Amino acid sequence: MSTESNNYIQWFRHTSPYINSHRGKTFVVLLPGDCISQDNFPNIINDLTLLSSLGVRLVVVHGARRQIDEQLAAINSQTEFHKGVRITTRDQMGEVLKAIGHARFTIEAAFSSGLPDSPMYGSKIRVRCGNFVTAMPQGVIDGIDHQLTGKVRSVDASGIRAMLDQNSLALVSPLGYSLTGEAFNLSFADVAIAIGNALQADKLIAYNDDGPITDSQGEQFRELTLLQCERFLLEKQQHNRSNTYFSLRACYQACDGGVSRAHVVSACDDGALIKELYTRDGSGTMVYRDSYETIRRARVEDVVGILNLIEPLEQKGILVKRSREHLETEIGFFTVMEKDNLIVGCAALYPIANSEAGELACVAMHNDYRGDGRAAKLLTHIERQAHKLSFTQLFALTTQTAHWFLEQGFRECDVEQLPGERKALYNYQRRSKVFVKTVQTE
Repeated sequence: MSTESNNYIQWFRHTSPYINSHRGKTFVVLLPGDCISQDNFPNIINDLTLLSSLGVRLVVVHGARRQIDEQLAAINSQTEFHKGVRITTRDQMGEVLKAIGHARFTIEAAFSSGLPDSPMYGSKIRVRCGNFVTAMPQGVIDGIDHQLTGKVRSVDASGIRAMLDQNSLALVSPLGYSLTGEAFNLSFADVAIAIGNALQADKLIAYNDDGPITDSQGEQFRELTLLQCERFLLEKQQHNRSNTYFSLRACYQACDGGVSRAHVVSACDDGALIKELYTRDGSGTMVYRDSYETIRRARVEDVVGILNLIEPLEQKGILVKRSREHLETEIGFFTVMEKDNLIVGCAALYPIANSEAGELACVAMHNDYRGDGRAAKLLTHIERQAHKLSFTQLFALTTQTAHWFLEQGFRECDVEQLPGERKALYNYQRRSKVFVKTVQTE
């Protein structure tokens, strides 16, 4: 047997653990519209088809920015952007739909090919599309009406799962439909993130054409924790917003929302996806959260877990009582610590109106997981959120846990130091002590 054949056999054997671990898992793939016109596009389609053949449940969300630009340029129509987001006018929407449709049909055609001398031969992959995304208008931002540019309102997760259960590949376009029957132009990254979170996908994969993601010394990042990724994005935001920035931001938001792993892979490197998923060293950059114990933004389905944490503290008078309905309406302010799918800690960060301050509230830890600095770790996460929101101060009110706040760098202050609107809500019967901490600027 030749050395080349032996190497191939060894490589194939080494892929077996990855084949087994990925089989039956759900991957959401971001495919930019730029990829469609690149020489490597057929290879990308071949690799996605191979993943499907190996039992991976695929949702492909495609973009169409280049196609829209070309379609509008062909009719000499100018398009405006606000903070990187296209303003889609009603007059332009017809052309936008044509461009998105062209991109989608091109991808469908590519998945349908199957010549005898091609990697697609015998694949017979079934591609299914549908109105999986409900949208709503972006509205007026910074005084600018975004018209028919929308944002994701909800995702029909059960409809997508039904397609995947039939061994079909779900292909989703960057469009959403409102309850009034209007179509909205959406960010394909936002659509992919929303679908990934709704399905609790195992991976989100973003194709990127900027080359490897490197540090200041030119060394490639193979792995980034959520915290490392967040810092990288803050640095990039201050300098430039390349495709790398948007790809990594999508990975960060997906993992922050519950996806375990997210990968950025090259759209120009032949076989980048296969190397990333089926070899030990990979080829791109992985963003990950610790599935064993992680801190993330709370979701509506976490309400029961949060109630289980805070009810004993409410009964002791340590926390102010919150109803389930109240908690559901404020869930966006909460952060949770999760361990093996159990909510073991929570905290909330409320903005204080007409000020540059926030209020830390509802800090609670499960009895079995107190100690080991978990509450302090949760506080650090909240402080990072406060910094991102440009808060300069963090206030906390407590009746029975004053020492803990002092240990975390807070100092006691007078009620009069509370920002005006929060001071007006102070409960003098409860007589909570007030603590304040300066938010570090890093």
